[in-house]
Amino acid sequence: MANETKTLNVEGMSCMHCVNAVKKSVESLPGISKVDVDLNGKKVQVEFDPEKVDLEKIKEMVEDAGYDVV
Repeated sequence: MANETKTLNVEGMSCMHCVNAVKKSVESLPGISKVDVDLNGKKVQVEFDPEKVDLEKIKEMVEDAGYDVV
């Protein structure tokens, strides 16, 4: 199955530390190919293999890092 790309709206990110925290937590999941964080747009674009990880788990990792997925 092909990778999927989803964009999450994330509140609470305000600096590069926030960007790095989100990237590091999401990239730790299996099946993640790419994570792009748009600090100004408050968006996180994730490319992932849906057979290895689901969107709910990705959202959970962002929230565990201390940010709100809206």
